[in-house]
Amino acid sequence: MTQIRSFIRAFSKIEGVAVAGVLALLYVVFIMTSPEVFTKPRIYTSFMQTISPQLIIGLALTFVITAGEIDLSFPAVVALGGFMFVWAYNHIDGAMGPWIGLALALLVGAGIGWINGIMVAHLGVPSIMATLAAQFFWYGVTILVADGKSIALTGIRDEPIYEVFVGRIQGILPDQRGVPVGLPAQAVWALAMTIFMWFILNRHKFGEAVMFIGDNPDVARVMGINVEATRVQLFVMMGVMAAFAGVILTLDINVFFPTQGEGYLLPVMAAVFIGGTSIAGGVGVIVGTFFGAYIIGSLEAGVVASGISGYWVQLVKGLVMGASIILNILLGEGRIAGYSEKLRQWGVPMGGSSGSSYGGGNGGDRASIPEAPPPDAA
Repeated sequence: MTQIRSFIRAFSKIEGVAVAGVLALLYVVFIMTSPEVFTKPRIYTSFMQTISPQLIIGLALTFVITAGEIDLSFPAVVALGGFMFVWAYNHIDGAMGPWIGLALALLVGAGIGWINGIMVAHLGVPSIMATLAAQFFWYGVTILVADGKSIALTGIRDEPIYEVFVGRIQGILPDQRGVPVGLPAQAVWALAMTIFMWFILNRHKFGEAVMFIGDNPDVARVMGINVEATRVQLFVMMGVMAAFAGVILTLDINVFFPTQGEGYLLPVMAAVFIGGTSIAGGVGVIVGTFFGAYIIGSLEAGVVASGISGYWVQLVKGLVMGASIILNILLGEGRIAGYSEKLRQWGVPMGGSSGSSYGGGNGGDRASIPEAPPPDAA
């Protein structure tokens, strides 16, 4: 039993294992309730296609929250980044137009992040207020410059940038009814960025600084960490990745609309928190964010495909989020092994076997009790 408890403790320390288990259980339920949909590859490629932009944003938000801050402006950055890409594509002739658009989008995202970082790190504005104001402001800017209209990306599918970022990689997934099913390129980008960001957070001095700042910024300063500069860098990174997600979204749907990204705020934050990142800062779980994004992104389609009314989607989301968070807490505090031991004890008869377990089965326990001295011979 000691070995089992040791295994449970070791297993619970694997990063993201709790939320990965919830995702696996969720897909098992979906497969059982709707096998005609969830035993085919196309539904999973659809998830990869739609979830990737949110996942990319969630990776950056994990860093920001780990540092004890928050960023509510990223939906507006998604919209403005998409507009900058479309504007350059439609106004700059030649093969470099889309690539210049990508560069402009990332530059604008970095600029918005820099402004947020300056307000938070140097002016002392709470990040929740600074970024909330930024969201309203930059959404307003986007609507003004776009004149409130959607803009089509005519001919974008013929450009190399389309294949690079949102094309389909053939030959990896099995065909469905004789029709090739390609792996979305944005899913590969999201996975690569997940691996890269995991190494940055867990194996690089920048990630170490982020966790120290989130735990205690005063101690971080004593250790020589430039807290203000690190915070600015975090918000710049957040802006760049949100703009990149906006470009991917715009490429994927072949059109820009001024309010794109508006529905990303709560799903992205939910993915980060159910993944195990602490809202208080100091602890960030990149792998948990990865699985959390797929949980949130799969729920609506899974519930509807299972034949349940769409009115149940929000209720199911709440239940799954609650279960994921509770499981993360139990695993993080090492209490699963204790509960399994209690269950084992409840299943064992409390008779002679219990006494023999103490008296003879556990020699170590008995040896810890000092023996009485022998009586005098006299």
